[in-house]
Amino acid sequence: MKILVRLAIVAALALPPAAARADMKALAEAAKKEGELTWYIAHYTSEGAEDLGRGFTEMSGVKVNVVRTTAQVAYQRLLQDIKNNQTICDVFSSTDVGHYVRLKAEGRFDKYVPETSPKILPAFQNFDPDGFYHTTSAGLVTLTYNTSKVKAEDAPKKWQDLSDIKWKGKVSIGHPGFSGYVGTWVLTMKKLYGWQYFEKLEKNKPQIGRSINDTVTALNAGERQVAAGADGSTLFSAARGNPLAVSYPTDGAVLIIAPSAIMKGTKHPNAAKLFMEYLYSVEAAKINAKHFAIPLRPEVPSPPGAKPISEIKTIRPTVAEIDKGIPEVIEQWRDTFGN
Repeated sequence: MKILVRLAIVAALALPPAAARADMKALAEAAKKEGELTWYIAHYTSEGAEDLGRGFTEMSGVKVNVVRTTAQVAYQRLLQDIKNNQTICDVFSSTDVGHYVRLKAEGRFDKYVPETSPKILPAFQNFDPDGFYHTTSAGLVTLTYNTSKVKAEDAPKKWQDLSDIKWKGKVSIGHPGFSGYVGTWVLTMKKLYGWQYFEKLEKNKPQIGRSINDTVTALNAGERQVAAGADGSTLFSAARGNPLAVSYPTDGAVLIIAPSAIMKGTKHPNAAKLFMEYLYSVEAAKINAKHFAIPLRPEVPSPPGAKPISEIKTIRPTVAEIDKGIPEVIEQWRDTFGN
């Protein structure tokens, strides 16, 4: 019971009405009775997602079944559940914002606005004005490189550098047909430079993984020297002693805003609501910072080695552009790269 009270207090911080605090305690107790929830998650590395799940269990006593995949795999899994009239996923967390636009239009989400939502950084508040999905993670796609192979002064400085002939056979990238991060990056590059950007990049014969985090593996193994990678997983690996570094592109790092939503008809509605509250807590922000994700709470500083987002030039497509554009660039990608 002490754990439940602790989480109720955390979730109700800065909520003036006594009734609100009492409601959070009741929510925590109801969630405890439900016992578990299932989380389809693409925001983080597997290690980061499991760490967040454990943190919630320690605070609430509610088990989190973490199903970590790339965004498009998570979405296809969810669509298959819906087709089969199965309610398996309680909280859905994708990195492709287009998924939320479509699912919301189909009435697939339960509306829930976390009580703690006013406590996150203003830039990430009110992502869906109707309150069906909410920003729970943010990260960057940047230029990354192996420091044992490439000197800082020689590393790519802008996105177009990846198509320079000197990097032929030395580039690692993910796949937009699997990764929401990569899909958003591809769409942004197309918007900036046209599809010829990727026609030029294809001539450099990049190694194409699935997840954007596969670039970390390729760089660490020395299979490739430079990449379009995620800042969080790259810096986390570097902090463990691996020869990796980030180069923030002068033409803009691609900002990824990744929401979460509660599925309509969830078997664990109270656990799902409490989990949404937890994702906005200082405790969750600290875990995210440990894994070099952008902490959403202003009380939690950026981790050592990572620039504060306020100091980085960022670019990103609109929600409408992502919803329409990612399916289109996936097809273009397959035509150009053949996979």
